[in-house]
Formats: sequence, structure tokens, C-alpha cells
Amino acid sequence: TYNQMFTMHASVMIFWVVIPFLTGFGNYLVPLMIGAPDMAFPRINALSFWLLPLSAMIAIMGFPLGGAAAAGWTSYSPLAQSAFSKGYGTDLWIVALTLVGTSSILGAINFLVTIFKMRAPGMTLFRMPVFVWTIMVTSVLVLMGTPVLTSALVMLYIDRNFGGSFFNTA
Repeated sequence: TYNQMFTMHASVMIFWVVIPFLTGFGNYLVPLMIGAPDMAFPRINALSFWLLPLSAMIAIMGFPLGGAAAAGWTSYSPLAQSAFSKGYGTDLWIVALTLVGTSSILGAINFLVTIFKMRAPGMTLFRMPVFVWTIMVTSVLVLMGTPVLTSALVMLYIDRNFGGSFFNTA
């Protein structure tokens, strides 16, 4: 029970509180700061937003289905393998984080297109506020790192459910 609470608390705080709050500030402030009427792709923005509550519900569903994920928020193997982490909780957590990763990738693309293509006339890159630079650099980092995390989650899911050997310590 402690491992479940520890894992889910850390996951909720990082993936469903901190990241969405910072993204929300960016969604509100970046268009205002660069003189754009809105984000570049409002429908992708909405999809990115609505993937978050869906993924949170999927992750939390582990509790009533026999136990939530209990391998820590990093979910390192072999602790996250099915031999040490039984039940549906870890599988639901993997699916939920894959959706969070997809949401983050879509949001990062939207931020970058908005910043590079929708700046007001005269707003050069070096005239942009530091906050916009921060969102831009973070979006580049998200585009470089999140697909790797998402692919590792898919590999872990394959290991747990289909007999894969991506994280076989032997």
C-alpha cells in the first residue's frame, strides 16, 4: 500500500499537476507576450488538454481494479516487471503515461509553431520575453526527450504483457 501511494502521489504531482499548470500558464501568456491572437492549432491544444484528465482517470483506475502502480514514479526494471509488480495497476499507469507523453508532444509542437510563425510584426526572437524563451526551450527539450520516454514505456508494456525482453536483466 505504501508503494502504491508513493508511486501514485509522485506521478499525480509531476504528470498531472506540475506539467499541466506550467503548460496552462504558457497557453495563456505566450500568445499575449508575442502578439498572437491564439495558439497556432487550437484543436490540437484542446486534444492535448483533454488527454490529461483521461490519462489521470486511467492511472487512478488501478486502485479499484486490485491495486495501483507500485514500482515508483520512475518505474525502473526489474521492479516494474510483472514478476515484481502484479496486477493491472502498472499496465494502466503505463498507458496513462503514454497518453501524457502524447499530450506533451502535441503541446510542444503547438508552442513551437506559435512562437516561430505567429509573432507580431517586429517581434524578433531576441525581443521576446524570457518566459517565451523558457517555453520555447522547454518545448524543444520535450520534443527530444518525451518520445524516448514514451518508447521505453511501450517496451515495458511489451515486456510485461507479451513476453518481450527489452529490459531483461539476465
